[in-house]
Amino acid sequence: MVGVPTEVPFPPDVGEFYPPPVVDGWAAWLTRFPFLVWLAVAVIILFFLLGYRSPKLVPTRTQWIAESLYGFVRNTIAKDMIGPEGVRFAPYLASLFCFILVTNIFGLIPGIQMSPNAHIALPATLAVLSWLLYDYVGIRKHGFWRYLKISVVPPAPWFMLWLLVPIEVFTTLIMRPFTLALRLFANMFAGHMIVVVFTLGGFVLANADSLFIRPVSVLSWTMAIVMTGLEVLVAVLQAYVFTLLTASYVQGSLAEQH
Repeated sequence: MVGVPTEVPFPPDVGEFYPPPVVDGWAAWLTRFPFLVWLAVAVIILFFLLGYRSPKLVPTRTQWIAESLYGFVRNTIAKDMIGPEGVRFAPYLASLFCFILVTNIFGLIPGIQMSPNAHIALPATLAVLSWLLYDYVGIRKHGFWRYLKISVVPPAPWFMLWLLVPIEVFTTLIMRPFTLALRLFANMFAGHMIVVVFTLGGFVLANADSLFIRPVSVLSWTMAIVMTGLEVLVAVLQAYVFTLLTASYVQGSLAEQH
């Protein structure tokens, strides 16, 4: 069909999220996703190095942005959610927030237009890291058995525990990393697919046989622009939510009771 990009199938399918290796026949895992992850790490490190390269009392723009990002996570997430102890978790939480934000924004950059978080592997890895963190923190503070008791034994009558404890084990110890990963993955996956559908749908409508249908392509492209703007908000919000929930789980691990 004339005008429709031939390299992109329409309607788009999930094969888009499983790109071929960079080098054919070598290292099937080495697709563009690992490169985007490494690029995100490099961008974040370089940005903060430049921001704090020569700190000034009156900060430069880069220094101000870097300090604002870290201060936002430190004060609004770490301290507000965890309390005074949250300051020691601020570096991890700030790194987590910045990394998810940058990898989400990749999905909006022309030429990339794909977030690594739209592939379940990266959100799952981040969720496992957060899961290991809050379990380690809880076990280190309370000991294994007391932490387990605090986590899965609610303050309820003894005759209800046979029902409540399995539910708590399932939701607290097993489902938390799954829900963390799936929330981030589903939002980035769905957002990318919606933008692609509206964009390619515009090409299809513009080349329709009916002259009455062709003007609808403008509406489709307009919706693609609107959804791209919405994706900016979603990218920031999902980074915030993931980091906030991680801080919440750390706070629960440090708590003295369920």
